[in-house]
Amino acid sequence: MAILGHRSRLLHLTFLFLATIFNSNCSLSLSSPTPNQQLLLLPLKTQHVPHPSSSLPRTRASAAAGGSKLPFRHNVTLTVSLSIGTPPQPATMVLDTGSELSWLRCSSPTSQQPVFRPLASKSYSTVPCSSPTCAERTRDLPLPASCDASKRCHVVVSYADASSAEGTLVSDTLLIGPSARPGFLFGCMDSGQSSSPEEDAKTTGLMGMNRGSLSLVTQMGVGMFSYCISGLDSSGVLLFGDAGFDWVGPLNYTPLVQISTPLPYFDRVAYTVQMEGIKVSGKVLPLPKSVFEPDHTGAGQTMVDSGTQFTFLLGPVYTALKNEFSGQTRGTLRVLNDPNFVFQGAMDLCYLVPSARPELPELPEVRLVFRGAEMSVPGRRLLYRVPGERRGSDWVYCFTFGNSDLLGVEAFVIGHHHQQDMWMEFDLERSRVGFAEVRCDLASQRLGLG
Repeated sequence: MAILGHRSRLLHLTFLFLATIFNSNCSLSLSSPTPNQQLLLLPLKTQHVPHPSSSLPRTRASAAAGGSKLPFRHNVTLTVSLSIGTPPQPATMVLDTGSELSWLRCSSPTSQQPVFRPLASKSYSTVPCSSPTCAERTRDLPLPASCDASKRCHVVVSYADASSAEGTLVSDTLLIGPSARPGFLFGCMDSGQSSSPEEDAKTTGLMGMNRGSLSLVTQMGVGMFSYCISGLDSSGVLLFGDAGFDWVGPLNYTPLVQISTPLPYFDRVAYTVQMEGIKVSGKVLPLPKSVFEPDHTGAGQTMVDSGTQFTFLLGPVYTALKNEFSGQTRGTLRVLNDPNFVFQGAMDLCYLVPSARPELPELPEVRLVFRGAEMSVPGRRLLYRVPGERRGSDWVYCFTFGNSDLLGVEAFVIGHHHQQDMWMEFDLERSRVGFAEVRCDLASQRLGLG
Protein backbone atom coordinates (compact mmCIF):
# COMPACT_ATOMS: atom_id res chain seq x y z
CA MET A 1 0.00 0.00 0.00
CA ALA A 2 1.32 2.95 0.41
CA ILE A 3 0.06 5.38 2.55
CA LEU A 4 0.42 8.71 1.41
CA GLY A 5 2.14 10.55 -1.13
CA HIS A 6 3.83 13.72 -0.15
CA ARG A 7 2.26 16.82 1.27
CA SER A 8 2.65 19.80 3.70
CA ARG A 9 3.73 19.97 7.32
CA LEU A 10 5.18 22.12 10.11
CA LEU A 11 8.59 20.47 10.06
CA HIS A 12 10.63 18.91 7.33
CA LEU A 13 12.93 16.22 8.66
CA THR A 14 15.48 16.56 5.92
CA PHE A 15 17.83 13.72 5.07
CA LEU A 16 20.87 15.61 3.80
CA PHE A 17 22.48 13.01 1.63
CA LEU A 18 26.00 13.84 2.71
CA ALA A 19 26.34 10.07 2.70
CA THR A 20 29.67 8.58 3.58
CA ILE A 21 31.03 5.07 3.82
CA PHE A 22 31.33 4.25 7.51
CA ASN A 23 35.08 4.28 8.15
CA SER A 24 37.58 2.92 10.61
CA ASN A 25 37.90 6.24 12.44
CA CYS A 26 34.50 5.66 14.01
CA SER A 27 34.60 4.14 17.49
CA LEU A 28 31.50 1.99 16.96
CA SER A 29 31.52 -1.72 16.25
CA LEU A 30 29.77 -2.60 13.00
CA SER A 31 29.01 -5.90 11.42
CA SER A 32 30.42 -6.29 7.92
CA PRO A 33 28.14 -5.35 5.03
CA THR A 34 27.42 -7.90 2.35
CA PRO A 35 30.11 -8.01 -0.35
CA ASN A 36 28.07 -6.12 -2.95
CA GLN A 37 26.60 -3.60 -0.57
CA GLN A 38 28.05 -0.39 0.82
CA LEU A 39 27.18 0.80 4.28
CA LEU A 40 25.81 4.32 3.94
CA LEU A 41 25.32 6.58 6.94
CA LEU A 42 23.23 9.75 6.54
CA PRO A 43 22.43 12.61 8.93
CA LEU A 44 18.96 14.01 9.57
CA LYS A 45 18.16 17.71 9.93
CA THR A 46 14.94 19.60 10.53
CA GLN A 47 13.64 22.86 9.13
CA HIS A 48 10.47 24.79 9.88
CA VAL A 49 8.01 25.63 7.13
CA PRO A 50 4.67 27.48 7.17
CA HIS A 51 1.64 25.41 8.09
CA PRO A 52 -1.76 25.82 6.42
CA SER A 53 -5.07 25.66 8.24
CA SER A 54 -5.14 22.64 10.49
CA SER A 55 -8.91 22.37 10.81
CA LEU A 56 -9.69 19.92 8.04
CA PRO A 57 -13.20 18.97 6.94
CA ARG A 58 -14.67 15.53 7.50
CA THR A 59 -14.31 14.13 4.01
CA ARG A 60 -14.19 10.60 2.68
CA ALA A 61 -11.15 9.58 0.68
CA SER A 62 -11.72 8.98 -2.98
CA ALA A 63 -12.58 5.34 -3.62
CA ALA A 64 -10.62 5.49 -6.84
CA ALA A 65 -7.44 6.03 -4.85
CA GLY A 66 -7.61 2.53 -3.41
CA GLY A 67 -8.47 1.22 0.03
CA SER A 68 -4.90 1.12 1.30
CA LYS A 69 -3.99 4.77 0.86
CA LEU A 70 -4.28 7.50 3.45
CA PRO A 71 -4.46 11.21 2.87
CA PHE A 72 -1.08 12.86 3.18
CA ARG A 73 -2.26 15.77 5.27
CA HIS A 74 0.06 16.21 8.18
CA ASN A 75 2.65 18.55 9.61
CA VAL A 76 5.87 16.59 9.27
CA THR A 77 7.44 14.96 6.27
CA LEU A 78 10.71 13.12 5.78
CA THR A 79 12.72 14.35 2.81
CA VAL A 80 15.90 13.18 1.13
CA SER A 81 18.35 15.44 -0.71
CA LEU A 82 20.37 13.78 -3.46
CA SER A 83 21.37 14.25 -7.11
CA ILE A 84 20.19 12.75 -10.39
CA GLY A 85 21.48 13.08 -13.96
CA THR A 86 24.66 13.92 -15.87
CA PRO A 87 25.72 16.53 -14.89
CA PRO A 88 24.08 16.06 -11.47
CA GLN A 89 20.92 17.98 -10.64
CA PRO A 90 19.90 18.37 -6.97
CA ALA A 91 16.58 16.85 -5.94
CA THR A 92 14.64 16.87 -2.69
CA MET A 93 12.37 13.84 -2.41
CA VAL A 94 9.85 12.75 0.21
CA LEU A 95 10.99 9.47 1.78
CA ASP A 96 8.01 7.09 1.84
CA THR A 97 8.26 3.47 2.95
CA GLY A 98 4.59 3.15 1.99
CA SER A 99 5.10 3.84 -1.74
CA GLU A 100 6.91 2.07 -4.56
CA LEU A 101 7.49 4.35 -7.54
CA SER A 102 9.99 7.14 -7.05
CA TRP A 103 9.16 10.18 -9.15
CA LEU A 104 10.37 13.65 -9.94
CA ARG A 105 8.42 16.67 -11.12
CA CYS A 106 9.64 17.37 -14.66
CA SER A 107 7.51 20.43 -15.34
CA SER A 108 6.14 23.13 -13.08
CA PRO A 109 2.97 25.22 -13.34
CA THR A 110 4.85 27.86 -11.32
CA SER A 111 8.44 28.92 -11.67
CA GLN A 112 8.90 28.54 -7.90
CA GLN A 113 8.48 24.77 -7.91
CA PRO A 114 11.71 22.76 -8.10
CA VAL A 115 11.86 20.47 -11.12
CA PHE A 116 14.16 17.92 -12.74
CA ARG A 117 15.26 18.96 -16.25
CA PRO A 118 15.56 15.76 -18.32
CA LEU A 119 16.91 17.43 -21.46
CA ALA A 120 19.85 18.77 -19.44
CA SER A 121 20.98 15.24 -18.54
CA LYS A 122 23.16 13.24 -20.95
CA SER A 123 22.32 9.96 -19.18
CA TYR A 124 18.52 10.38 -19.29
CA SER A 125 16.36 7.98 -21.34
CA THR A 126 12.68 7.09 -21.57
CA VAL A 127 11.26 3.57 -21.29
CA PRO A 128 9.21 2.38 -24.32
CA CYS A 129 5.81 0.93 -23.46
CA SER A 130 6.66 -2.15 -25.53
CA SER A 131 9.70 -3.00 -23.42
CA PRO A 132 9.77 -5.81 -20.83
CA THR A 133 10.75 -3.17 -18.25
CA CYS A 134 7.40 -1.42 -18.71
CA ALA A 135 5.40 -4.64 -18.67
CA GLU A 136 7.17 -6.41 -15.82
CA ARG A 137 8.64 -3.81 -13.48
CA THR A 138 5.33 -1.95 -13.07
CA ARG A 139 3.34 -5.02 -12.00
CA ASP A 140 3.16 -3.97 -8.33
CA LEU A 141 1.84 -0.47 -9.01
CA PRO A 142 -1.79 0.17 -7.97
CA LEU A 143 -2.59 1.38 -11.51
CA PRO A 144 -1.17 -0.47 -14.54
CA ALA A 145 1.20 1.27 -16.91
CA SER A 146 -0.02 2.17 -20.40
CA CYS A 147 1.22 3.65 -23.69
CA ASP A 148 1.18 7.38 -24.25
CA ALA A 149 0.90 9.04 -27.67
CA SER A 150 4.66 8.71 -28.18
CA LYS A 151 4.69 4.99 -27.29
CA ARG A 152 6.41 5.66 -23.99
CA CYS A 153 5.63 3.82 -20.74
CA HIS A 154 2.96 5.97 -19.06
CA VAL A 155 2.60 5.75 -15.26
CA VAL A 156 0.09 7.23 -12.82
CA VAL A 157 0.21 7.50 -9.03
CA SER A 158 -2.71 8.67 -6.93
CA TYR A 159 -3.31 9.15 -3.23
CA ALA A 160 -6.38 9.10 -1.06
CA ASP A 161 -6.37 12.86 -0.56
CA ALA A 162 -7.23 13.14 -4.28
CA SER A 163 -3.72 14.24 -5.23
CA SER A 164 -2.07 12.53 -8.16
CA ALA A 165 0.82 12.66 -10.60
CA GLU A 166 1.34 11.12 -14.02
CA GLY A 167 4.07 10.99 -16.58
CA THR A 168 6.67 8.71 -18.14
CA LEU A 169 8.78 5.90 -16.71
CA VAL A 170 12.40 6.90 -17.34
CA SER A 171 15.92 6.04 -16.26
CA ASP A 172 18.92 8.14 -15.30
CA THR A 173 21.99 8.08 -13.07
CA LEU A 174 21.30 8.34 -9.34
CA LEU A 175 24.04 9.80 -7.15
CA ILE A 176 23.63 8.55 -3.61
CA GLY A 177 26.54 8.50 -1.21
CA PRO A 178 29.96 8.26 -2.83
CA SER A 179 28.90 6.36 -5.93
CA ALA A 180 26.81 6.81 -9.07
CA ARG A 181 24.13 4.25 -9.92
CA PRO A 182 23.23 4.35 -13.63
CA GLY A 183 19.89 3.14 -14.95
CA PHE A 184 17.79 4.14 -11.94
CA LEU A 185 14.11 3.86 -12.90
CA PHE A 186 11.65 6.55 -11.79
CA GLY A 187 8.67 8.54 -12.98
CA CYS A 188 9.22 11.83 -14.79
CA MET A 189 5.91 13.52 -14.00
CA ASP A 190 4.59 16.35 -16.14
CA SER A 191 1.07 16.68 -14.77
CA GLY A 192 -0.85 16.13 -11.60
CA GLN A 193 -3.09 17.51 -8.92
CA SER A 194 -1.60 18.37 -5.56
CA SER A 195 -3.18 19.02 -2.18
CA SER A 196 -0.16 20.93 -0.92
CA PRO A 197 1.29 23.89 -2.83
CA GLU A 198 3.36 24.68 0.29
CA GLU A 199 5.29 21.43 0.05
CA ASP A 200 5.44 21.43 -3.74
CA ALA A 201 7.47 24.63 -3.43
CA LYS A 202 10.11 22.74 -1.42
CA THR A 203 10.25 19.22 -2.88
CA THR A 204 11.08 17.82 -6.29
CA GLY A 205 9.25 14.53 -5.91
CA LEU A 206 8.86 11.32 -3.92
CA MET A 207 11.16 8.40 -3.15
CA GLY A 208 9.44 5.02 -2.90
CA MET A 209 10.99 2.71 -0.30
CA ASN A 210 8.63 -0.28 -0.08
CA ARG A 211 9.37 -3.82 -1.33
CA GLY A 212 8.08 -3.41 -4.88
CA SER A 213 10.26 -4.09 -7.92
CA LEU A 214 10.62 -0.38 -8.75
CA SER A 215 11.39 0.90 -5.25
CA LEU A 216 14.74 2.45 -4.40
CA VAL A 217 15.43 -0.36 -1.91
CA THR A 218 14.92 -3.04 -4.57
CA GLN A 219 16.85 -1.20 -7.28
CA MET A 220 19.82 -0.64 -4.95
CA GLY A 221 19.77 -4.26 -3.81
CA VAL A 222 19.58 -3.17 -0.18
CA GLY A 223 18.93 -6.04 2.22
CA MET A 224 18.39 -3.79 5.23
CA PHE A 225 17.97 -0.14 6.13
CA SER A 226 17.31 1.70 9.38
CA TYR A 227 16.41 5.15 10.61
CA CYS A 228 16.16 6.94 13.93
CA ILE A 229 14.14 10.15 14.32
CA SER A 230 14.79 12.34 17.35
CA GLY A 231 11.80 13.56 19.32
CA LEU A 232 13.87 16.19 21.14
CA ASP A 233 15.97 18.10 18.64
CA SER A 234 16.85 18.33 14.97
CA SER A 235 19.15 15.32 14.85
CA GLY A 236 18.63 11.88 13.41
CA VAL A 237 20.17 9.25 11.19
CA LEU A 238 19.34 7.11 8.17
CA LEU A 239 21.42 4.02 7.44
CA PHE A 240 21.54 1.74 4.41
CA GLY A 241 23.11 -1.65 5.10
CA ASP A 242 23.45 -4.15 7.92
CA ALA A 243 25.17 -2.60 10.93
CA GLY A 244 25.29 -3.87 14.51
CA PHE A 245 25.49 -1.20 17.22
CA ASP A 246 26.21 -2.62 20.66
CA TRP A 247 24.79 0.52 22.31
CA VAL A 248 21.37 0.18 20.68
CA GLY A 249 20.66 -3.04 22.52
CA PRO A 250 18.62 -5.99 21.27
CA LEU A 251 15.86 -5.15 18.80
CA ASN A 252 12.33 -6.47 19.15
CA TYR A 253 11.36 -8.16 15.89
CA THR A 254 7.99 -8.82 14.35
CA PRO A 255 7.69 -10.74 11.07
CA LEU A 256 6.43 -9.18 7.87
CA VAL A 257 3.09 -10.60 6.76
CA GLN A 258 3.28 -12.41 3.44
CA ILE A 259 0.34 -13.57 1.31
CA SER A 260 0.51 -15.60 -1.88
CA THR A 261 -2.93 -14.79 -3.33
CA PRO A 262 -3.55 -11.24 -4.59
CA LEU A 263 -6.36 -9.51 -2.70
CA PRO A 264 -8.04 -6.26 -3.80
CA TYR A 265 -7.34 -4.29 -0.60
CA PHE A 266 -4.02 -5.80 0.48
CA ASP A 267 -0.75 -4.18 -0.51
CA ARG A 268 1.68 -7.07 -0.86
CA VAL A 269 4.77 -4.85 -1.13
CA ALA A 270 4.10 -2.74 1.98
CA TYR A 271 5.87 -3.32 5.28
CA THR A 272 2.91 -5.19 6.73
CA VAL A 273 3.04 -6.57 10.27
CA GLN A 274 0.39 -8.24 12.40
CA MET A 275 -1.00 -6.18 15.28
CA GLU A 276 -2.64 -8.31 17.96
CA GLY A 277 -3.75 -5.87 20.62
CA ILE A 278 -3.32 -2.53 22.42
CA LYS A 279 -2.60 -1.79 26.08
CA VAL A 280 -3.23 1.45 27.99
CA SER A 281 -1.24 1.65 31.24
CA GLY A 282 -0.97 -2.12 31.11
CA LYS A 283 -4.71 -2.65 30.59
CA VAL A 284 -5.47 -4.69 27.48
CA LEU A 285 -8.31 -3.30 25.38
CA PRO A 286 -11.20 -5.81 25.37
CA LEU A 287 -10.98 -6.61 21.68
CA PRO A 288 -10.71 -9.98 19.92
CA LYS A 289 -7.55 -10.55 17.87
CA SER A 290 -9.74 -11.02 14.82
CA VAL A 291 -10.44 -7.25 14.61
CA PHE A 292 -6.75 -6.73 13.82
CA GLU A 293 -6.58 -9.35 11.07
CA PRO A 294 -7.15 -8.63 7.38
CA ASP A 295 -10.46 -9.93 6.07
CA HIS A 296 -11.06 -11.97 2.90
CA THR A 297 -10.57 -8.85 0.74
CA GLY A 298 -7.29 -7.90 2.42
CA ALA A 299 -8.79 -4.90 4.19
CA GLY A 300 -7.41 -4.39 7.69
CA GLN A 301 -3.68 -4.90 7.17
CA THR A 302 -1.24 -3.07 9.48
CA MET A 303 1.54 -1.09 7.75
CA VAL A 304 4.63 0.64 9.12
CA ASP A 305 5.01 3.83 7.12
CA SER A 306 7.48 6.71 7.13
CA GLY A 307 5.15 8.63 4.82
CA THR A 308 2.43 9.05 7.44
CA GLN A 309 2.88 11.28 10.46
CA PHE A 310 0.37 9.88 12.93
CA THR A 311 -1.13 6.43 13.55
CA PHE A 312 -4.55 5.46 12.17
CA LEU A 313 -6.74 2.64 13.47
CA LEU A 314 -9.90 1.08 12.12
CA GLY A 315 -13.09 2.37 13.74
CA PRO A 316 -13.82 -0.29 16.41
CA VAL A 317 -10.20 -0.32 17.60
CA TYR A 318 -9.92 3.46 17.54
CA THR A 319 -13.15 3.83 19.54
CA ALA A 320 -11.97 1.36 22.18
CA LEU A 321 -8.62 3.14 22.55
CA LYS A 322 -10.25 6.57 22.60
CA ASN A 323 -12.70 5.52 25.31
CA GLU A 324 -10.02 3.92 27.49
CA PHE A 325 -7.64 6.89 27.16
CA SER A 326 -10.50 9.30 27.89
CA GLY A 327 -11.49 7.31 30.96
CA GLN A 328 -7.96 7.16 32.33
CA THR A 329 -7.39 10.92 31.83
CA ARG A 330 -10.82 12.12 32.99
CA GLY A 331 -10.28 14.93 35.49
CA THR A 332 -6.71 15.40 34.25
CA LEU A 333 -7.34 16.80 30.76
CA ARG A 334 -9.99 19.25 29.54
CA VAL A 335 -11.78 17.97 26.45
CA LEU A 336 -12.36 20.32 23.52
CA ASN A 337 -16.11 20.07 22.94
CA ASP A 338 -16.21 21.30 19.36
CA PRO A 339 -17.92 18.85 16.99
CA ASN A 340 -16.87 20.98 14.00
CA PHE A 341 -13.16 20.52 14.67
CA VAL A 342 -11.52 17.30 13.48
CA PHE A 343 -7.75 17.50 13.16
CA GLN A 344 -6.59 16.17 9.79
CA GLY A 345 -10.05 14.82 9.13
CA ALA A 346 -9.61 11.77 11.37
CA MET A 347 -8.54 12.92 14.86
CA ASP A 348 -11.61 13.93 16.82
CA LEU A 349 -10.28 13.66 20.40
CA CYS A 350 -8.76 17.02 21.30
CA TYR A 351 -8.04 18.93 24.50
CA LEU A 352 -7.51 22.45 25.83
CA VAL A 353 -4.20 23.24 27.53
CA PRO A 354 -3.48 26.71 29.04
CA SER A 355 -0.92 28.54 26.92
CA ALA A 356 0.49 30.15 30.07
CA ARG A 357 1.36 26.68 31.44
CA PRO A 358 1.65 24.47 28.36
CA GLU A 359 3.34 21.57 30.12
CA LEU A 360 1.22 18.42 29.93
CA PRO A 361 0.37 16.26 32.92
CA GLU A 362 1.72 12.74 33.14
CA LEU A 363 -0.23 10.61 30.69
CA PRO A 364 -0.71 6.85 30.44
CA GLU A 365 1.54 4.76 28.22
CA VAL A 366 0.06 3.04 25.17
CA ARG A 367 1.64 -0.19 23.95
CA LEU A 368 1.02 -1.59 20.49
CA VAL A 369 1.18 -5.36 20.63
CA PHE A 370 2.52 -7.06 17.51
CA ARG A 371 3.26 -10.68 16.82
CA GLY A 372 6.39 -11.32 18.88
CA ALA A 373 7.02 -7.71 19.91
CA GLU A 374 5.52 -4.65 21.60
CA MET A 375 6.07 -0.98 20.75
CA SER A 376 5.79 1.57 23.53
CA VAL A 377 4.18 4.95 22.85
CA PRO A 378 4.99 7.09 25.91
CA GLY A 379 2.56 9.67 27.22
CA ARG A 380 4.53 12.58 25.74
CA ARG A 381 3.80 11.22 22.23
CA LEU A 382 0.05 10.86 22.79
CA LEU A 383 -0.91 14.52 22.45
CA TYR A 384 0.16 16.90 19.68
CA ARG A 385 -0.23 20.65 19.79
CA VAL A 386 -2.08 21.77 16.67
CA PRO A 387 -0.08 24.60 15.06
CA GLY A 388 -1.88 27.94 15.19
CA GLU A 389 -5.02 26.52 16.81
CA ARG A 390 -6.17 28.32 19.97
CA ARG A 391 -9.35 28.79 21.96
CA GLY A 392 -8.97 32.00 23.92
CA SER A 393 -5.90 31.55 26.13
CA ASP A 394 -5.74 27.78 25.53
CA TRP A 395 -3.78 25.74 23.02
CA VAL A 396 -5.49 22.88 21.24
CA TYR A 397 -3.83 19.47 21.60
CA CYS A 398 -5.12 16.37 19.81
CA PHE A 399 -4.76 12.65 20.44
CA THR A 400 -2.14 11.27 18.05
CA PHE A 401 -4.21 8.27 16.99
CA GLY A 402 -6.80 8.82 14.27
CA ASN A 403 -9.85 6.98 12.96
CA SER A 404 -9.24 5.32 9.58
CA ASP A 405 -12.99 5.06 9.04
CA LEU A 406 -13.32 8.85 8.90
CA LEU A 407 -10.96 8.75 5.93
CA GLY A 408 -12.67 5.88 4.18
CA VAL A 409 -9.48 3.83 4.56
CA GLU A 410 -9.52 0.12 5.42
CA ALA A 411 -6.11 -0.19 7.08
CA PHE A 412 -4.08 0.27 10.25
CA VAL A 413 -1.07 2.56 9.73
CA ILE A 414 1.81 3.11 12.17
CA GLY A 415 3.07 6.64 11.48
CA HIS A 416 6.49 8.09 12.15
CA HIS A 417 5.37 10.25 15.10
CA HIS A 418 5.12 7.05 17.12
CA GLN A 419 8.44 5.89 15.72
CA GLN A 420 10.35 8.80 17.27
CA ASP A 421 13.24 7.82 19.53
CA MET A 422 13.08 4.30 18.14
CA TRP A 423 15.78 2.57 16.15
CA MET A 424 13.65 1.30 13.26
CA GLU A 425 15.16 -1.52 11.20
CA PHE A 426 13.62 -2.87 7.99
CA ASP A 427 15.21 -6.27 7.36
CA LEU A 428 14.19 -7.46 3.90
CA GLU A 429 16.51 -10.46 3.87
CA ARG A 430 14.90 -11.95 6.98
CA SER A 431 11.45 -10.50 6.24
CA ARG A 432 10.98 -8.65 9.52
CA VAL A 433 10.81 -5.23 11.16
CA GLY A 434 12.79 -4.55 14.32
CA PHE A 435 12.71 -1.68 16.78
CA ALA A 436 14.22 -0.62 20.08
CA GLU A 437 13.83 2.47 22.21
CA VAL A 438 16.86 4.75 21.95
CA ARG A 439 17.64 8.46 22.32
CA CYS A 440 18.00 9.36 18.66
CA ASP A 441 19.67 12.69 19.42
CA LEU A 442 22.36 10.85 21.35
CA ALA A 443 22.59 8.22 18.62
CA SER A 444 23.39 10.97 16.11
CA GLN A 445 26.05 12.38 18.38
CA ARG A 446 27.56 8.97 18.96
CA LEU A 447 27.73 8.46 15.19
CA GLY A 448 29.46 11.82 14.78
CA LEU A 449 26.45 13.52 13.20
CA GLY A 450 25.30 15.70 16.12
